[in-house]
Amino acid sequence: MKFCPRLSLAILIFVVFTPLIYSSSAAQENVLDRREAKMGVELVDAWRDDAAVLLVDIGGIESPSGEEHARAARVAAEMRRIGLSDVRVTASPNAIGRIPGQSGAAIVFVSTLDDLLTVAEHQRERGSPPAIEGDRVIGPGTNTSSTTVATLIAARALIDAGIKPKHDLVFAGVAQEETGLNGMRDLYAEYKDTALAFIDVLGDGRSISYGALGIHWWKVIASGPPGHTLRGGLPNVNRGIARAVDRILGLPQPVRHADRVTRVNVAMLQSGAVFNHKPAEGWFSLDVRSLDAAIIAEIEAAVRSILIEVSEETGVSFRLEPENLVPGGQIPGARESDLVRWSAQVSERIGLSPTFSNSGSANLNVAIGAGTPAIGLGGGRGGQRGNPDEWADINAMLRAAKHVALLAIALGSGEPAM
Repeated sequence: MKFCPRLSLAILIFVVFTPLIYSSSAAQENVLDRREAKMGVELVDAWRDDAAVLLVDIGGIESPSGEEHARAARVAAEMRRIGLSDVRVTASPNAIGRIPGQSGAAIVFVSTLDDLLTVAEHQRERGSPPAIEGDRVIGPGTNTSSTTVATLIAARALIDAGIKPKHDLVFAGVAQEETGLNGMRDLYAEYKDTALAFIDVLGDGRSISYGALGIHWWKVIASGPPGHTLRGGLPNVNRGIARAVDRILGLPQPVRHADRVTRVNVAMLQSGAVFNHKPAEGWFSLDVRSLDAAIIAEIEAAVRSILIEVSEETGVSFRLEPENLVPGGQIPGARESDLVRWSAQVSERIGLSPTFSNSGSANLNVAIGAGTPAIGLGGGRGGQRGNPDEWADINAMLRAAKHVALLAIALGSGEPAM
C-alpha cells in the first residue's frame, strides 16, 4: 500500500490530541451534574424526617433577639454531630462551623437565629414543642428556624457526599437580625478579608436578591418646658413636632429619586399623658430608605436642617437617636456575576423559576453595604410567622437545603457558571 504522508499526519494528530479534546469536554461538565451533587440532593431527600425532627428541637427553643444563647448552643452541637470543623459559639452569639477548603478563601452561608419577641411569648403560652403534621411543622419558632435547619441538613449532605471544596464552606447561624443585624456585623468583621461571597438563606431561592435597600430608622426626640394648660403657653413640644413632621414629609427626594426606591415615612408620634398639661418631651419615628446611600445621607442632612429651623422658630429642641441603621448598596455587575448565575441555575435545578431583585433587606445588607458580594435566597417558608399558629413548610425547607448544598458545591469548586 502506498504511504500517504497527509493521512499519517492526520492519524498522528487524532491519536495525540484526542485525550486533550475529551479532557477539555470533561472540564466543561456542569458542576451540578457531578456525582457528589446528585448524591447531595438524594441525601437531603432521604433525611426528610430527620429535618422535621431537628426543626421541632431547634424551633422550640425560645430565642428572642438578644437572647439567642440556648439556640446557638443547640445549633453548634448539631454542627459538631454532623462533622463540621472548628465549631464555636461567639460572643454575639453566632454559631459557626466549616468544611475546610485549600485556597484560604471562604463562601459563607448565613441563617438567622433570633425570633421576634412575640414568638417567645407565644412559645410560653403554648407550653409544648412544635408538632409535625403532614408536610408542616407547626408551632411558634418554626418559620425562621427552618432556614437554619436547611443549612445544617445541607452541610451534613455535603460532608456525607465527600465534598472536598477549593474554598472553605462556612455555615453560620447569626444573632440579632431583628435588632440591628449585630450578629451579621460581627460575622462580617471576622470574614471580610477572606469571604468571596455571603449567601443569606431566607428561603428556597424562589427569589434572589443581589443588591441591598438601605434602611435608616431614627427616633426624633423633642424637648421643651412643661406646664399646666392655664400657665403653659409656648413653647410647646407638640407644635415643634407637628411643624417638623410636616416639613419632613414634604421633602422632594422621594419623588425626585423614586427610581432608587427612595422613601420617607413618619409612622409613630408620641407625647403627653393628660389633657391639662403640656409635655416636657415627645418623639416621632423617622424611616428613610433608598438603594443609594448618598441619597439617604442627603435626606438626613435635610432633616437636620429642618430640625434646626423649627427649633429656632418654636423654641423646641430636637435630637436624633439612631434606632436601626441598615446599610444598603449596589455592587456593579452583581446581576451578571457567577454568584447570581450559579444561584439561578440551582433554582432551576430544583424546579423553581427565580425572580431577581436589587433591593434586599436582611443580613446580606451588611456585606453588600461594605462592598462584598452577597445574595439573599428568598421564598416561602410557611405561614403565620409571629402568630401562635406559626408553621414551617417541610418541602420548602428541603428545597432550601438542596439549594444551599448545590450552591456550595458550585461556588466551592471555584469554577465559573456555565
